[in-house]
Amino acid sequence: MTESPVEAAFRAEWPRVVGALVRRTGDWDLAEDCAQEAFAEAVRRWPVEGVPLRPGAWLTTVAGNRAIDRIRRAARGTQLVAQLAESDHASLIEDSADDISDDGLRLIFTCCHPALALEGRVALTLRAVAGLTTAEIARALLVSESTMAKRLTRTKAKIAAAGIPYRVPPAHLLPERTAGVLAVLYLLFNEGYSLPVRSDLCREAIRLTRLLADLLPGDPEVIGALALMILHHSRRDARISGDGELIALDEQDRRRWDPADRQEGLRLLDSVRDRPAGRYQLQALIAAGHHPTGSDWPRIAQLYAQLEELVPSPVVRLNRAVAVAAAGDIDAGLAIVEELGADPRLESYHLLPATEADLRRRRGDRTGAAMAYRRAIELAPSDIERRFLRRRLDQVSFDDR
Repeated sequence: MTESPVEAAFRAEWPRVVGALVRRTGDWDLAEDCAQEAFAEAVRRWPVEGVPLRPGAWLTTVAGNRAIDRIRRAARGTQLVAQLAESDHASLIEDSADDISDDGLRLIFTCCHPALALEGRVALTLRAVAGLTTAEIARALLVSESTMAKRLTRTKAKIAAAGIPYRVPPAHLLPERTAGVLAVLYLLFNEGYSLPVRSDLCREAIRLTRLLADLLPGDPEVIGALALMILHHSRRDARISGDGELIALDEQDRRRWDPADRQEGLRLLDSVRDRPAGRYQLQALIAAGHHPTGSDWPRIAQLYAQLEELVPSPVVRLNRAVAVAAAGDIDAGLAIVEELGADPRLESYHLLPATEADLRRRRGDRTGAAMAYRRAIELAPSDIERRFLRRRLDQVSFDDR
């Protein structure tokens, strides 16, 4: 389905519009609300009047005017009203996507200020930079929507109360701020890489990570995160069939993987091969273990064991179970999955029963596989994943008849 001009503008311009208003008003809620109103106005007017030559400037001007109107109606901020009214709205736009002072990057560093709780930093950046809804952020972070709404409110209030500046921090503060920024960027990439695929989010995460790499040249974890994203992104054309259906990794035509992206990812990893491996480097090495000619599952299982020591996450452990089984020990992989069934953090995570179903299918337990596939279908967050799981369910159900 072809993206509309307003949808395309939203993907490209949302962080710039929000960032411009945050920079001028310091009010995050006002900035987001007025940006939304500007895009709603574009939905009404662009089909009739045509798409403006500079959509971002048009949207920022409309959003800025809405901000002035709201401040006036609230009978507050007289000085701010005058400042906004006299501003050249075009000056709120950052025209160069490669400028290190990019509004998106400023938003990220503001959201990732160490005075904020890590979960709040991640959530607010996904909202402010990517324009994700509260529900989308809640799904990405495996929490309820009401919990996420409260988290966003608290984080914005903290920024206002603490007077956190809207800027890229000076060079001597950059290293200590990197971990939170990378967490945000990788979650942004994952939101785009999950189904249904939003390649624009993947590209934006990669673009911002490149900017961060320019700010912190040679940082092994930044380079590892960039390599990880690019290696995953190299498989984009092989993951979905021509009719929009999901293709599992073991069924993909790996000739469709982008060789230029893969080589770039490998070169990035090679550039930090002598540095201690952190969480992103390890994940990038795991991604690199999937070759165009096959997957080195024993090596991947070993890397997942290292990653689990560094990041004792149930999702990492689940991925290790997959690798252990693919390396030849299905029973050991299934035992890990069964242990994880008691972890409340994965109670609503559809990939847990989906993995169990796949391992039981491969072991020949068609009845157990069918039961697990049905649980996974109930929990799956998207139609494309539900259709994939139903096809797998039909296979084991047919075999059982």
